[in-house]
Amino acid sequence: MKKSLALSLLLGLTLQFGFAQKQKELPITSTENISRILNTLASDEMRGRSSLSIPDISRAADFIASEFKNIGLVPYAEENYRQSFLVNKSKVASQSVLWDGKKLNDDKFLIVGGGLAENFNEGSGLKTLHITAEDDFSLKFREYVQKDADNAIVLVDQKHETFLARFKKIYSGRENITTKDQASTSAVSKVFVIADQLAGKYQISQQRQEEELPMFNVAGIIPGKSKADEFVIFSSHYDHIGIIKPEGQDSIANGADDDASGTTALIELARYYKKLNNNERTLIFVSFTAEEIGMFGSKYFSNKIDPEKVTAMINIEMIGKDSRFGPNSLYVTGFDASNLGALMQENLKGSSFTFHPDPYKTQNLFYRSDNAVLAALGVPAHTFSTSQIDKDAYYHTVKDEVSTLDLNNIKSSIEAIAAGAIGIINGTQTPSRVEKLRD
Repeated sequence: MKKSLALSLLLGLTLQFGFAQKQKELPITSTENISRILNTLASDEMRGRSSLSIPDISRAADFIASEFKNIGLVPYAEENYRQSFLVNKSKVASQSVLWDGKKLNDDKFLIVGGGLAENFNEGSGLKTLHITAEDDFSLKFREYVQKDADNAIVLVDQKHETFLARFKKIYSGRENITTKDQASTSAVSKVFVIADQLAGKYQISQQRQEEELPMFNVAGIIPGKSKADEFVIFSSHYDHIGIIKPEGQDSIANGADDDASGTTALIELARYYKKLNNNERTLIFVSFTAEEIGMFGSKYFSNKIDPEKVTAMINIEMIGKDSRFGPNSLYVTGFDASNLGALMQENLKGSSFTFHPDPYKTQNLFYRSDNAVLAALGVPAHTFSTSQIDKDAYYHTVKDEVSTLDLNNIKSSIEAIAAGAIGIINGTQTPSRVEKLRD
């Protein structure tokens, strides 16, 4: 998706011309700075920035914090720019099923969910469910695990034995992450057993090992002037998926586009707005952890802030390549849920840059990224992206490298967001609220 040098220069000049009047000709960003930040975050030394590997995620957090400090941001929560919290990490230590007095082989059963210690028998009152020979195993499995709220035994037809064994391999080594307010002892269990009928007597047991795991967002602020109690949030996530199955000699999923590109934009926006120094509203810049394993960082942050004080949230996710709409464009999830995107487009008059509604409506991206909690609480909180998620062969692979990205695409996206949000940050524009999904 590389543009010719001539086209890149033309796009850059067009954008700069349109932005110059509003931005007083102060440079917004540079490809040199973008390259430096991006190459640091997506370097092999960061080892893929897994939030479950404390040394690796700490290196990334410390780098972002150092950028915030050099820019002159005020720490949001802690002096080291972290916003720390704890989660519980648990994994299965042992499982067994006695079925009519016989111990089942490991590939004949699968226990999903459950607390630290589970013991069931025929007197425990478990619901009985079925996956018949005619059923689609995967569909029924997801339905029971995600939607059924009771402890249950699921009798699985012999036809699906291969599927059950495959799912057992996936789930047996999986670590379960929960927040501190989600008691493991209250988790629901689903016990899948290859059997035609319920045993007259059975004994099911499971033990989990649990430990506390520290996590931390990285956040800083530029205090507002006349509207300091009104917040504009710029966000990204800085974690990725870490070390994965090797492709050749490479096992590091560097996450250059996902989401080192968005985090680079976050840092450069902070640098620019600090120099511009015209924000009447308070600006919060936050890079979230643990997006890849359940958006734990954004959930923690969003539940700790008063949503009524948040004027807008601009979440930036994967902007390293052309969008479906071509160069000089971003799409906005939930575009019609508020008029934030429309207001920002107004501020880009005279430029060739355009904001578009999310083209992937069936994937419900509006509530699948780090903007989700605040959007559900009524905040005009949207994700800005260029990712062609239906075509990106490098997504969540070791090939998501800086060499696959277009720095000019990142630069033009940063410039468009910077100029587009200018009325929001200086207090002259206020976007409409999103309809609340929760109180």
